[in-house]
Amino acid sequence: MRWLWWLQKQQTKPNETAEQTIPALINKMTSSEDFVHAYHPNANHPYWLSYYQPIIDEVTLYHHILPVVQSEEYQSLLELKDKIPIDKITLPATVQEMEQKLLDGHVMIQEDPTLPGLLIPAVSTTVRDISIPEVEFSVIGPKESFVETIDINLRMVRKRLPDANLKVKEFRIGSLSKTKVAVMYMDGIADRENVQTMTQRIQDIDYDHINDSSYINQMIEDNSNSPFPQLIDTERPDRVAAALAEGKVAVLVDGSPTAIIGPTTFIEFFSSFDDYFLSWHIASVFRMIRLFAVAFSILATPLYVAVITYHAALIPKDLLSTLILSREAIPFPPIIEAVFLELAIELLREAGARLPTKVGQTIGIVGGIVIGTAAVEAGLTSTVLLIIVALAALASFTTPIYRIGNTIRLIRFPFLILAQLWGLIGVALGFAFLLVHLLGLTSLGRPYLAPLYPPRLQDFKDSIIRLPFNRQSQRPQHLRPETVYRFDQKQAMQKKDIDD
Repeated sequence: MRWLWWLQKQQTKPNETAEQTIPALINKMTSSEDFVHAYHPNANHPYWLSYYQPIIDEVTLYHHILPVVQSEEYQSLLELKDKIPIDKITLPATVQEMEQKLLDGHVMIQEDPTLPGLLIPAVSTTVRDISIPEVEFSVIGPKESFVETIDINLRMVRKRLPDANLKVKEFRIGSLSKTKVAVMYMDGIADRENVQTMTQRIQDIDYDHINDSSYINQMIEDNSNSPFPQLIDTERPDRVAAALAEGKVAVLVDGSPTAIIGPTTFIEFFSSFDDYFLSWHIASVFRMIRLFAVAFSILATPLYVAVITYHAALIPKDLLSTLILSREAIPFPPIIEAVFLELAIELLREAGARLPTKVGQTIGIVGGIVIGTAAVEAGLTSTVLLIIVALAALASFTTPIYRIGNTIRLIRFPFLILAQLWGLIGVALGFAFLLVHLLGLTSLGRPYLAPLYPPRLQDFKDSIIRLPFNRQSQRPQHLRPETVYRFDQKQAMQKKDIDD
């Protein structure tokens, strides 16, 4: 009679099929050799034990579960539930819930193989140790990065934000992988529309296998056809905590050491988290250097091709003689030189990224020197263009976010083609198209070019430059936070004397 409620609940379902019964589920799982389904004729209370061996912790099974099951006296599984010293023990309401729990690493104990059993969590906890960030490494500041276990990642964020207003919404995404996804936000600070947009887009994902947060990043972006990333991905828990405190929304994915942050702006992709660990003067200079480096990386080679091809009159006489001498024995037009060198740089980058670390560094350094020297000596390219392309490639490495660096690498080639077709007019036309595209982009529905457009004077305090912390009393306006002020600015500006 104790399972009558469960049987009645199953019988009331109109679409119930034979495939959804417990014997059918057990039969399907036992066809896999790593699934254990064994009968134990215990003298006190016989039972059936079922679990997937590779994903359960044997210490938990043999030291905390089985000794209690075999030694304790109990009349029902509900009594057994109170005797096992493990939290979150459940009785499944449906066959689907039973299947999901077993696949998540639970152990099931049944009195009857045709009736539901007690599901006890015994997930294996073998994880990678927390290490230093590899992509977003910083000299000053915390040295922790996310790992592939979502519970540990949530713990690292909560350690930095021990506030009850930090909320987490969990979902299962992927018809096959059933990947655990967590949406984090600060209740009372984050705009509810941003939270709703993020959660709705994640719930609407219809895909079979989610292997990493990068999958979700591409699926929930406002414009998936744009080469510009509209959400920030980071491996640093301190960056996630700071973003949540501003009013942003973060997404963590089980099996991925990278979190997603949104909404974001174009300027944020050139702001390193190191900037907040340095003096505001130095941080502001570094930010402007990065923005200049990105502009140089995109425009340097196209401007060279445009000026040499169409606008030689713009070159000063002293510099013109140097360019003529460097190109005296070159049989190709400037566009062929530029494309050849750009492709050579990209090949060296890909080769260095795909090879082991030590070998990749050697390939990048030695390969660049050998190919560059050989190309100049063979008369395939000029020394001036070689220097420009090398500086442009070096400037592209200043971007602190990896995904925006790949975008910068890509959009150089359309500018090269436009420079060859129409000279400086083509470069200006390409810049106009780029600006129009950026103006039309959004991140979770928020303007991508904020605070530049629409102008937000308050947000300029932490955009191109970074003012001192006591000047940043308000959270970014483009996020529309529910709590605007971080602190009382008037009180923060008062510098009391030490004798007061």
